[in-house]
Amino acid sequence: MTETTGKANLLGMTQQQLEHFFESIGEKRFRAGQVMKWIHHFGVDDFDAMSNIGKALRDKLKACAEIRGPEIVSEDISSDGTRKWVVRVASGSCVETVYIPQGGRGTLCVSSQAGCALDCSFCSTGKQGFNSDLSAAEVIGQVWIANKSFGTVPAKIDRAVTNVVMMGMGEPLLNFDNVVAAMHIMMDDLGYGISKRKVTLSTSGVVPMIDKLAEAIDVSLALSLHAPNDELRNKLVPINKKYPLDVLLAACKRYVSRLGEKRLLTIEYTLLKDVNDQPEHAAQMIELLRDVPCKINLIPFNPFPFSGYERPSNNAIRRFQDLLHKAGHNVTVRTTRGEDIDAACGQLVGQVMDRTRRSERYIAVRQLNGEADAPHSANRT
Repeated sequence: MTETTGKANLLGMTQQQLEHFFESIGEKRFRAGQVMKWIHHFGVDDFDAMSNIGKALRDKLKACAEIRGPEIVSEDISSDGTRKWVVRVASGSCVETVYIPQGGRGTLCVSSQAGCALDCSFCSTGKQGFNSDLSAAEVIGQVWIANKSFGTVPAKIDRAVTNVVMMGMGEPLLNFDNVVAAMHIMMDDLGYGISKRKVTLSTSGVVPMIDKLAEAIDVSLALSLHAPNDELRNKLVPINKKYPLDVLLAACKRYVSRLGEKRLLTIEYTLLKDVNDQPEHAAQMIELLRDVPCKINLIPFNPFPFSGYERPSNNAIRRFQDLLHKAGHNVTVRTTRGEDIDAACGQLVGQVMDRTRRSERYIAVRQLNGEADAPHSANRT
């Protein structure tokens, strides 16, 4: 388990939180901006390296604060340039972060929880059950680690991460406060300066928190749909039993309408052979999304052992895409990246400690899904 020091960890603090912190130790608020730049622009975790801060303040900070990201357990680089980090968080579990380069863009897929309680049937993360929420420092720490890996500290980092998707391990809306704080840092010019259009939160459909999100931040929204009707989605994404499609899509439309600027909802749809990839499913999807301003990402299933599902044929994928295109939808098929290092979508598994842990959050979400509180066993390690 990661050691805790009892000191304030400045890595996960927003600009406002840092200003309050400096006031609490008798310092001026402007120090927050100075320290944020050192942490996020330069990747510094040593107060003595902050050359524009006097020695007395540096000594004070060393006594009461720290800059500590998750512990890096391993880093793997795929033949296609994709990188995957396994990092250990305070609960002792390990989570995974994936960097995907494409042209001049670098997209980082960030985890929000160790494990996941939603138990979507085609996702290896959910098969481990839920262990813990990540702190704001552990969420933003994944961006910090990725950027530092491409730069030379303490020289200013050449930003490798241009886009962030909260699509890693966990359901981001079930770790709301920490995820929102981390996303504010991602977008802050004193942090990573990433455009609100290029920070995307993906949800399986926690409806009340979608409405709450609209009050807190204006990042892009992605919906993990995966089925065009309630009967099938109840099986693939169990939270649908609580928040069926009509309720869910209404919440997504409310969120996107508040963004303005012709922003679109992103629909994520994992194609499973003979399960949700047939022409009738495409027809149902066209009808379902008729009045939803959206773009659609089709994700061919990435197999993992004992999943019970298969990847559709290329012909079936093209057929599904063509049917949606002909109905006027903007549709892309996501290219599988990092499969040789188990970094493809749906394959993130980390190493969740105590996989049968009966946390209050885990039990509550399992009940919300309408499932018995039976122990989980991991399909992969």
